[in-house]
Amino acid sequence: MASQQMPSRRKPSGSAAAVDTKATSIAGLRRAARTCRACPLWKNATQTVFGEGPERAKFILIGEQAGDREDREGLPFVGPAGRLLDEALTEIDVSRDSLYITNVIKHFKFELRGKRRLHKRANAAEINACMQWLDREIASIAPHYVVCLGALAARVMLGSSFGLLEGRGSWWPIAKDRWCLATVHPSFVLRSKIGGNYDAVYREFVADLAKMKRPPR
Repeated sequence: MASQQMPSRRKPSGSAAAVDTKATSIAGLRRAARTCRACPLWKNATQTVFGEGPERAKFILIGEQAGDREDREGLPFVGPAGRLLDEALTEIDVSRDSLYITNVIKHFKFELRGKRRLHKRANAAEINACMQWLDREIASIAPHYVVCLGALAARVMLGSSFGLLEGRGSWWPIAKDRWCLATVHPSFVLRSKIGGNYDAVYREFVADLAKMKRPPR
């Protein structure tokens, strides 16, 4: 475990009010998020993709934004990136059922290319609008450990100046009794197949996740 100074987390400014400001349980937040209109992404998405997992999980895994398969099924990490994540968790002997898994952005943002829906990155306003849900998920679950999958999640939790490739694989204190670990997104690992270095990138990803077996106390 690296001994690190607590980074300054980016504070969302002007987030639109949540649909149900009184909901505190994950079930209540999930219901409220279904009708969220805080940004335009809901207009083209099939449905809100909220987090899932135990309401008192020690670990929360945060991805970037819902993808095509997630949009269709309404569940996080059920597409190719999710299958790779499952494979890596199996390698380190961590049950997915013990984790709460979510994304920063709860709707699928895409552009049409013929009949294909191609992933499009959320902009700053959309991220800002959606942060209300992630903040309330974390408040409800009160996890001891947060694992960020990808640069967006890492910047949200560890601050805009956080460098993922330099700071990955270390535990960072972010609040009293709460630590954060950042690594690449599983989709980054999948894309490495194009460059021919998939095996090395995958092993590094698994090594980062293996730190979950030895968290700070």
